[in-house]
Amino acid sequence: MKITVVGAGAVGASCAEYIAIKNFASEVVLLDIKEGYAEGKAMDLMQTASLNGFDTKITGTTGDYSKTANSHIAVITSGIPRKPGMTREELIGINAGIVKTVSENLLKHSPEAILIVVSNPMDTMTYLVHKTTNLPKHKIIGMGGALDSARFKYRLAEALGAPISDVDGMVIGGHSDTGMVPLIGHAARNSVKVSEFLSKDRMQQVVEDTKVGGATLTKLLGTSAWYAPGAAVSSLVQAIACDQKKMFPCSTFLDGEYGLNDICIGVPVILGKNGIEKVVAIDLSDAEKAKMKESAEGVSKTNALLQL
Repeated sequence: MKITVVGAGAVGASCAEYIAIKNFASEVVLLDIKEGYAEGKAMDLMQTASLNGFDTKITGTTGDYSKTANSHIAVITSGIPRKPGMTREELIGINAGIVKTVSENLLKHSPEAILIVVSNPMDTMTYLVHKTTNLPKHKIIGMGGALDSARFKYRLAEALGAPISDVDGMVIGGHSDTGMVPLIGHAARNSVKVSEFLSKDRMQQVVEDTKVGGATLTKLLGTSAWYAPGAAVSSLVQAIACDQKKMFPCSTFLDGEYGLNDICIGVPVILGKNGIEKVVAIDLSDAEKAKMKESAEGVSKTNALLQL
């Protein structure tokens, strides 16, 4: 199975590395517009193959989309990253043009590909791909909730003093500091609700720390994070490539689900060989429904800035 990753920056390269190490793809193609950059990243990664024990072939190309032909899955990470103090929404003008061009070029050579959108503002970029391509909605997936949920579980494990394998939790809603809806009422440690272990104040602190998870790292690093985003993307790619039927919160186009229409936003879905195979309905409390509605309103405002 051939996978393409557009954008050989930190997130794209990390994604390619994790995919290769998991050894389920026959080939990963890295594409970037910077001369020699993707080729260099691919060569560097291939030189780890004997050390990390993988046989996946990684190749790089500078802007030659013909090298991506017949890809089963294509990941779009290209775009400028957030800088300290910059919101995801402020990126829209520049990144919309990039994502539109990239998706069009990918589909010229791989018309049956499943697209995973990572570029920010992610929910709006996913919506843009829906509006500017002829792909069915199950083949367009926004990566946000998988990353946000991983950050949520990290904070839960930290608060519980528990190994992260003990912890389960999910974040739905928009992939932004104000749009995330961490489902703290559903979070559990080995099926026991975390409310049995944590005070209301501590649970609320977990929620707040999760919502600013990306901004916290941007402040520390001076740019967006890359390890966890790359790992999150690779998990989605593997679920599709290996037809795992795994459930992840992903940004998907909604047509009445959760009471929302004409929007891409994070909700739990089942991922398999066809991409999004099912949108999973979960019972939300009145407070969670209100937060989801507020999140959707924020995403819709950002979508309105698109030049469609």
